Amino acid sequence: MAYVDTEPSAEADCKKPLLVFMHGMPMSSYIWRNIIREVQQRTRCVAPDLIGMGASQKLSIDGYGWDNNVGYLESFFDQILGVDQKVILVLHDFGSLFAFNWAHRHSHRVAGLIFMEYLYNFPDWYATNTDADFMTKLGHSTESMRKAIVDDNIFIEDFIQAQIVRNLTKEEMDHYRAPFLTAEDRISLFEFAMLMPVKDFSPVSYKAAEQDQAWLAETDLPKLYFWADPGKIEPPELAKDISSRLKNITSVGVGHAKHFLQEDHPQLIGEEIKKWLNNQGSWTQ
Repeated sequence: MAYVDTEPSAEADCKKPLLVFMHGMPMSSYIWRNIIREVQQRTRCVAPDLIGMGASQKLSIDGYGWDNNVGYLESFFDQILGVDQKVILVLHDFGSLFAFNWAHRHSHRVAGLIFMEYLYNFPDWYATNTDADFMTKLGHSTESMRKAIVDDNIFIEDFIQAQIVRNLTKEEMDHYRAPFLTAEDRISLFEFAMLMPVKDFSPVSYKAAEQDQAWLAETDLPKLYFWADPGKIEPPELAKDISSRLKNITSVGVGHAKHFLQEDHPQLIGEEIKKWLNNQGSWTQ
C-alpha cells in the first residue's frame, strides 16, 4: 500500500499526534490533501491508498477479498506504528469499513476516532441512499454491476462529481481518473463494490460491520463526527440519531455537502479537527 507521510523520520511518531486518514471508493489519499494542510503543522499525518487505488498496487481478482483487505491494513499499521504508539483514525466510506474493523480488534492502539459518511451494516440497498438513476445504471446483478463499473466507468465519470457540490477542476478530476484509465485498472473498483456491507449481498463484510458497529456504540473512545446536508449515506436525520447514540462524541454539521465532504469543506473540517484535538489534549500525546 502506497501512502503519504508528512513526518516520515523515525523520531516523528513520538513527537506529534499521529492521524491516519483512510479514504473511500473510488478516491485516494489525494482527497485528504487540503485537510492535511490544515492540521499537519502540529500533527503527523499519514494517508494510505487502499490496495488497487491511488498509487497502491493493482492485484489479480482474487486479491481483493475481505480477508485480504484486512491483512493489508494490518501490515500497514504494523509498519507505521511505533511500539506502544496510539493512532487517531480519520475515516470515510470504505476506509471506515476496514479501519473500524482494525480499531475494534486493536482498541488499545486507538486514541480517537474521526469519521464522516461512513459505511455500516446496511439492511438493504435502499438504506445506502444511492441515487435511483445511479442504481439503475449499476443494475441488479453481478454482471450488470461489473459492466457499469469496469466497462462504463460510472464511479469515476458519474459518481465523483455528482457527490461534490463545487465543480472540480480538470487537474483535480484528472488526478482521480489517473489510477483507472483502463478497464483492467477498474477491476479493483468492482471488487470493492462487491464488499459493500449490505445484508444478503456481502455476508462476510456485513457481519463484520455489524460487529464493528456494536463495538462503536459501546466504546468510550473520543469521537468527532462530521455530517452534511443533504449528505448521502447519513442524511441529517440519521446523523442526528448517530450523534445522540454514540458515547463521547462531538458532532459537527458542515452545511451543504453530499458524500465527499472533504472536497467541499476542507478548511472547516481541518479547523474542527484542530479544535477537537486541543480539547482532547492530543497535541502533547
